Amino acid sequence: MSLANQRVVVIGGSSGMGLATARAAAGAGASVTIASSRRERLEKALTELPDTCDGLVTDARDEADVAALFERVGTLDHLVYTAGDALDPRPLRDLPLDEARQLFDVRFWGVVAAVKHAAPRIRPGGSIVLTSGIIGARPMPGAALMAGAAAALEGFARGLAVDLAPIRVNAVRPGPIHTPMWDGLPQPHLDAMIAALTERTLIKAVGDADQIATTNLYLMENAFVTGTVLTVDGGSILAAG
Repeated sequence: MSLANQRVVVIGGSSGMGLATARAAAGAGASVTIASSRRERLEKALTELPDTCDGLVTDARDEADVAALFERVGTLDHLVYTAGDALDPRPLRDLPLDEARQLFDVRFWGVVAAVKHAAPRIRPGGSIVLTSGIIGARPMPGAALMAGAAAALEGFARGLAVDLAPIRVNAVRPGPIHTPMWDGLPQPHLDAMIAALTERTLIKAVGDADQIATTNLYLMENAFVTGTVLTVDGGSILAAG
């Protein structure tokens, strides 16, 4: 159970859960390639990672871009997909269908493209780790589409575990995790949101990106786990209210 001398690709690896995963995988001995749609964020992330890491600008919404990423990487051992755009909770009646389709571009269709082009290059013993979200099991008002995308991804992971075996495929279902995506909020709004989310957990705390990274590493390293969705949510699903 080691990542020494293995190649890990993290799509969404320039911030938050992806960057934490890249850092942890490198610490476990892997060579890591991170991919992000924003060059400036990618370059900043690489300054925080060891020399065993590199990065490529990749738009997960563009299949040609995703294909070029894996052409460049070549063979790999593990793919971790953490990319996601900001949630836009709106009632379905207020959402034009074209915009509704776009909500799936990164969080679902980007995953499909990544798996399509990565899977033929994954060496024996390798794995794929996807990222869904607790919203699929505990939806919030105005986010039915996001709940649908998360649930679809979990079903996709289970189907892939069957179709791609012996490549292992798993998903992580994060609960409330404090990442830089939250930090663009005004401080009073951020404080109120964290307080509300804290109350909706059993352990009365929100999570952090390193806790998701630890879970991603577990799924890469444990060769007897596949077709599983691991919930990392501080008990949010079980908490009342």
